Amino acid sequence: MKKLLTTMLICPACLPREFPLEILGVDHEVEEDIVTGTLICRLCGRRFPIEEGIAFLDLDRLEQPNRYEQEEVVSSYLWSHYGDLLGDDQATDAYLYWAGLIQGHAGLALDLGGAVGRFTFEMSGKCDLAVGLDKSRAFIRAARQLMGQGELRFTLKDEGLLGREVVIRSPPHWRREKVEFIVADALRLPFATGAATSLASLNLVDKVPQPSLHLAEMNRVAAATGGQLLLSDPFSWSTEAAELDQWLGGRPDGPYPGKGLENIKDILVNGMDGVPAGWQVTDEDHIWWKIRSHSNHYELIRSCFIKAIR
Repeated sequence: MKKLLTTMLICPACLPREFPLEILGVDHEVEEDIVTGTLICRLCGRRFPIEEGIAFLDLDRLEQPNRYEQEEVVSSYLWSHYGDLLGDDQATDAYLYWAGLIQGHAGLALDLGGAVGRFTFEMSGKCDLAVGLDKSRAFIRAARQLMGQGELRFTLKDEGLLGREVVIRSPPHWRREKVEFIVADALRLPFATGAATSLASLNLVDKVPQPSLHLAEMNRVAAATGGQLLLSDPFSWSTEAAELDQWLGGRPDGPYPGKGLENIKDILVNGMDGVPAGWQVTDEDHIWWKIRSHSNHYELIRSCFIKAIR
């Protein structure tokens, strides 16, 4: 983990109080990169390890691994993010399109639930530091390997037990020295109020157990002036991800009846639970996002997005 990032982190366990994390110890470092070490919150005493260059700031680290840690799932997401760099004619340009919606800015850009990192890399030429975070250790490990080495080899499933090795290589416009990846929770962001000039939540809001808290955290961390927010989602609401009363749409009644995108726009513009947000929606559309299970099976997903500023 880049030492620069340690000056920006707060303790996610202490939220809503904001207390900085400190370096307790560094066991191994290479130049300005901490390979192995420990961060600590002096307020609550909680320690957060840094292993293989990855800071683990997710409070649920000891829970059982889920599907997002599986090799086949990581491979599918790598294709969905980087298929165009592999020369695959089935790939989409969703991440290039999304990145094109964000204006260049000083300061920090956050890619929340950024999976294997494509949007984070695309933001690297538009800000001082782009940080991708996800709860999947396997996703972050793959993204950080690509960050450090400039290339990533993995097996792309063909059919059944058949597969082929492919290589993702960093294109010239990526600024890998301005990128970092951490394991963290989009519902408890380890960043202070107003820390980020831009934030992105891409295909995430229908996958978290508390979508309203996700919006509240984005609102908290986004800059009060000049902030940019990009949210895109297919709104595939499911009780596997969140209880019905937590959904922000997709139901005929309740606190958020109707379509999720319309409800989220209202929350961003008018606020929620008496907390003003003050966002202005400037763009709204959809883009087709695709994920590949194997050479004969793809999922095509209509991801509806809004871009907002304040």
